Amino acid sequence: MVLMLAIVLTVTWQVLSRYILQSPSSGSEELARFLLIWIGMLGAVYCYRNRAHLGLNILTNKMTAQGQLVAALVSHAMVFFFAVTTLIMGGFNLIDMAMSPVQTSAALGIKVAHVYAIVPLSGILFCVYDIAEIAELLEHGVVSEGEEHGS
Repeated sequence: MVLMLAIVLTVTWQVLSRYILQSPSSGSEELARFLLIWIGMLGAVYCYRNRAHLGLNILTNKMTAQGQLVAALVSHAMVFFFAVTTLIMGGFNLIDMAMSPVQTSAALGIKVAHVYAIVPLSGILFCVYDIAEIAELLEHGVVSEGEEHGS
């Protein structure tokens, strides 16, 4: 919510400064772009946690309860693998590349590594929520209602 408010205020200031004050703000466009990256990554984690992500259940609806459970576990294992290899490991590599030599943004002068920090952070959050989902599946042994409609 804070990031959404920040991007709205940033874009509003950008429009006002450009068209009303006739003096465009130098850093507002860059800040809006960085905020959008953070909103997108955290939004993906939020949707995954609340089972609000896009999913296809055409095949799993035709499976037995045991088949649905296996499919859900495989799906969660794939998400976990992606989060660890691409988001966490790749994200830390991205931050490392941005730190040596230190890259700074053109208009704001902030370290680009701070912007990239959301990549491994979101990967860690994906893993935490994925472990919780796997534990719930193993504990209850059935795919929950939200899982059927969301993945």
